[in-house]
Formats: sequence, C-alpha cells, structure tokens
Amino acid sequence: MKRLTHVDRHGQARMVDISEKDETRREAVARGTVTMQPVTLRMIQKGRVPKGDVLAAARIAGVMAAKRVPDLIPLCHSLLLSSAEVEFTPVEEAGRLDIESRVKVTGRTGAEMEALAAVAMAALTVYDMCKAVDKEMVIGSIRLVAKTGGKSGVYRRLGENGAEG
Repeated sequence: MKRLTHVDRHGQARMVDISEKDETRREAVARGTVTMQPVTLRMIQKGRVPKGDVLAAARIAGVMAAKRVPDLIPLCHSLLLSSAEVEFTPVEEAGRLDIESRVKVTGRTGAEMEALAAVAMAALTVYDMCKAVDKEMVIGSIRLVAKTGGKSGVYRRLGENGAEG
C-alpha cells in the first residue's frame, strides 16, 4: 500500500511539500448530478424559479468554490487557476441536471479538488435555489472523470463519455 502523503512519519497531518515538483499544465474534469421532479427541471429551464436564474447563480458559485478550495479543504495548496468552467446539461426524461466542471492550471499540483468543489457547490446552489419548490432533490455521483499533467500523467474514468481531460 502507498504511503499517505498528507501524514508525516508520526501520523500527524501535514501539507505536502511541492517545492521540488516541476510546473506543468494540468487540467481536471469532474461531474455530478442533481435529480429532481421533472416540473422543477422545467422551471429551471424556463427561468421560472422564484429565487431567480438558477444556472447563472450555480455557475458563479461553482467557479467561486474552485477558487476558494484552500479555504474549504484543509492542507490543499493555493493555486492560481488559468480557468474554471461549469456547464449544465438537463436530462428531461430522467428529471436530472448533469453538472460538469473543467479547471485548468499551470503549477506544481493538480486541480482535481478544485474541479470537484466546483461541481459540489454548483449542485448545492441548485438545491438552495429550488428547495422551496422541490425538497426531494438528490445531489449525487460527484466524481473526478479526467485529469492530465503532473507526475502521475493522464487519468480517465472508465465508462465516462467525453472525459478528454
């Protein structure tokens, strides 16, 4: 089993020293879903949710979360992101909103946590803005689907369409 990098030889939590790592272009793609009543999804699509433009607010929340990961997750490094995008795909027949984030950086550590945080916060924002009309929503399946760059190279989750990181 590999040694945990965020734990020192005494079992104490530590921030990993990345000063000796090379800077490389890195990209991470994450996805998740919010499942809801079909009528709720239609309200989102038609801009009829009482709190306002759900997707615009969720997109901004996702980008903001990607930028604030070191404030949210202990021991994460601060990254100067090159870009952070959040996209939504409604799946009407399933009453589901698919969320995808793509984060790019040139640095010494990857952007996986930033991409995952963007999806999570976008999903939470959708929930918050729609909870008055649909308390049965379910946030789920948040996962890393692709990453490129760094020492470990390319990762693509099996079975994910369009996971070109």
